Amino acid sequence: MNRLKYLITALLLAATSVVTAQCTFKNTAFKSGEFLTYNLYFNWKFVWAKAGTASMSVVQSRFNGENAYRCSLTTRGNGRLDNYFVMRDTLLCYATTDMTPLYFRKGALEGDRYTVDQVWYDYAKGKCSIRMQRRRHNGEIRKKHEESSTCITDMMNLFLRARSFSPKGWKKGYELPVKVADGNGIDDGKLTFDGIEKIKADNGKTYRCLALTYSEWNESKNKYVKISTFFVTDDSNHIPVRIDLFLKFGAAKAFLVSMKGTRNPVTSEIK
Repeated sequence: MNRLKYLITALLLAATSVVTAQCTFKNTAFKSGEFLTYNLYFNWKFVWAKAGTASMSVVQSRFNGENAYRCSLTTRGNGRLDNYFVMRDTLLCYATTDMTPLYFRKGALEGDRYTVDQVWYDYAKGKCSIRMQRRRHNGEIRKKHEESSTCITDMMNLFLRARSFSPKGWKKGYELPVKVADGNGIDDGKLTFDGIEKIKADNGKTYRCLALTYSEWNESKNKYVKISTFFVTDDSNHIPVRIDLFLKFGAAKAFLVSMKGTRNPVTSEIK
């Protein structure tokens, strides 16, 4: 009987290790203490106007007793944007030091609506178990739970992971399918490599960048719809220099203002 218990335990641990291994990824792009700042621009009736600021940071922290990376992104619209649309977003995620997703939260004040999405990850049963929760602007809370034999991520953890992707051998149009969770469910998405471009940041410098577009499958339109395009430095840091957001109410762009605490030399700057 004891041998049977040991065998069952070993099989469960092996299954858990398989799923967890699918979700791990080697970080080569950032280190604890990285801090990035951005200017935000909003398109209103064909006019681009400065609309606020954003900041992103990564620090080593703890989550449920284990070492983890904590990544946060905050956006703050200014009074000029508030006259048309209030935007106050705070995104947060935790991942293990080998990039396995642990937690995601998005608090979004958009217009007069404030919603909170949360995602918790568990790998104990040999599957990627996802608990999702959305608190709507009226206080209503909706919960969902899903399990998968493959890895699922969220938009922030996907972003951290994508920074360590190696573009060697990629050709324009290369696609990578992903499954992305938020508080309302799991979406079928894809990352598309759109080639290399020269992008001028708001620090006055120009960088050689890789263009990556994230799209999600839209059931009603029966096609993939663009959500955002990231222009990241074509070096080992893959720092976002420009971010294009395709919103329901218009479009927004974020341009890099400053960077500090980078892990690798910034070799993509064009002199």
